[in-house]
Amino acid sequence: MPDTSPLEALIRKQIAANGPMPVSRYMQLCLTHPGHGYYIHRDPLGRGGDFVTAPEVSQMFGELVGLWAASVWNAMGMPSEVKFIELGPGRGTMMADALRAIRILPAFHDAISVHLVETSPVLRDRQREKLADAAHVEWYDSIDDIPEGPAIIFANEFFDALPIHQAVKQDDGWHERVIEIDDDVLAYGIAKNPIPRFEVLLPPLVRAAPNGAIFEWRPDNEIITIARRLRDQGGAALIMDYGHIRSDAGDTFQAVAKHAFANPLKNAGLADLTAHVDFQALARAAEDIGARAHGPVEQGAFLKRIGIERRADALMKNATEDGKKLIIAGLSRLTGPSPEGMGSLFKVLGISHPSIGVLAALSDQGAQR
Repeated sequence: MPDTSPLEALIRKQIAANGPMPVSRYMQLCLTHPGHGYYIHRDPLGRGGDFVTAPEVSQMFGELVGLWAASVWNAMGMPSEVKFIELGPGRGTMMADALRAIRILPAFHDAISVHLVETSPVLRDRQREKLADAAHVEWYDSIDDIPEGPAIIFANEFFDALPIHQAVKQDDGWHERVIEIDDDVLAYGIAKNPIPRFEVLLPPLVRAAPNGAIFEWRPDNEIITIARRLRDQGGAALIMDYGHIRSDAGDTFQAVAKHAFANPLKNAGLADLTAHVDFQALARAAEDIGARAHGPVEQGAFLKRIGIERRADALMKNATEDGKKLIIAGLSRLTGPSPEGMGSLFKVLGISHPSIGVLAALSDQGAQR
């Protein structure tokens, strides 16, 4: 047997005992296994970690998200109490920057209580440090545990880390993609039998895909929980992630370690595993239960509409020459096109109570639902 990580050794044992493992189960174990999961015992963010998220690129990102939330609060009728909920808040950087930005609006700032959904003990510690000066901060394992009430919900690079299922098209239908052991290494395979009646559930673009095509999907549990809460209790959500506007076939399952792409089937538990977000599927699921979807739009367009260029100009007035270079670099990274920038690959989707007809900067009609 080649050198393996502790988690890979456990996965091999499970496959040997139970047969090939669905990609979704493999991804879940790699990210959240209680003893060896990637997110459980490490801080993966920053230059010394494996990847950098938008809030870590520049303070402007979180500040503008905070001011966007102020416009939502106004659209909600300015309730005296509103919950700021963030799913997967990383180091707490975005929340800290958002709270700092809205200090210019005392009534809104005073109405907020902060509720963070985080399962990583390491990242909870980072968040406590970052938000030490904030009042009313509580942590939860699930959004279901958060007390009722109107809410503004943030999910930045949250959905991409939720486990995906993959199916491969064959002559006799779509078969679930699995992880098996082949020639003593982990490898992709397909389940023996096709998934019953799978094709009738697929979007039109996917039905026409050729044999060998791969389709990815996530269960709707998380987006339905968010949409139901907003439908019943009021408020809005801002979902920011990389992905595609329309549902289509394609393999986006990937691993990232030390800021470079890696083999997802090697070093289980030691690299971040993600897949692109299907924004059409998110929007459709939210609307199907009675919430309203807004967008999606590209991140670059969203940030420019809510004033990132004006904010950059304001910051540069009092910055050193080196500081100005960092501000310009941050602006380019957040709004510029791929591959260097995040502006086109990353999308922004709003979900709201049906009474909120417009959310700031999200007026484009993106996915056809």
